[in-house]
Amino acid sequence: MDASIALIREIDALLPQTQCGLCGHRDGCLPYAKSIAEGEEANKCVPGGQPVADALATLLKRPVLIAEPSVWDIQSDGRPQQMKAVIREDECIGCTKCISACPVDAIIGSGKLMHTILTDLCTGCELCIPPCPVDCIDLVEDTAPVANDEQRIKVQDDLRHRYYAHIQREEKYRIHRKGPIVRAEIDAAFFAKFSQELNNVPAITLTEKVAESPALDAKTTIELAKLRTQIKKLEKQLSLRADEKKQLQLSELQQRLNELLEG
Repeated sequence: MDASIALIREIDALLPQTQCGLCGHRDGCLPYAKSIAEGEEANKCVPGGQPVADALATLLKRPVLIAEPSVWDIQSDGRPQQMKAVIREDECIGCTKCISACPVDAIIGSGKLMHTILTDLCTGCELCIPPCPVDCIDLVEDTAPVANDEQRIKVQDDLRHRYYAHIQREEKYRIHRKGPIVRAEIDAAFFAKFSQELNNVPAITLTEKVAESPALDAKTTIELAKLRTQIKKLEKQLSLRADEKKQLQLSELQQRLNELLEG
């Protein structure tokens, strides 16, 4: 591991791994750690508060700076109050936008079905709130006891691991996604490079863009459109109720679709 990677890793280890983007780096703690190593001020981690600003100043042998303020009260450990997001489930319309916005996969649910936030995993990053079209997500105080240093490190390691897994999955489906991207674009190449240097996070593999297919004749284009419509309809039906016959039909349609696409 070269010196720059080692320093970034040390800085990243002190950051809370909320991946909230309040420091100005929308794609997480690691890019902020890299920017700090390159000279950016080390007091912009809002959820880390003064303790993180002080720890970074000590690590980097820089002057201590006042941490960026939080809108929440300060806990006994000097950090802002830990918050958790909660969905008012009877108002949820199942749009899935909060699911794709969550950097640590703390929200479960599927299209047009009620969503739930796993509060034990929620970091209170607030990223799920802006995309919610019906404003059914609240922030509440975390009533759990304030974590000690050992507990905090364990939580940070788990959140980092979950974020790398999130990035790998997003990278896998990136070239196939047709809907809007809720989160900012993630520099997957940087995370992939960094993951190769570590043994405690999932390795990230970049997905190469599929070469463009040759032009299709009109008959094939029409058949493809019909197949996609049928597949979409079956997927929607199966998401609501399992059906062995429909599942078999879906597999056959998907196989035919792949055959046409492969030419």
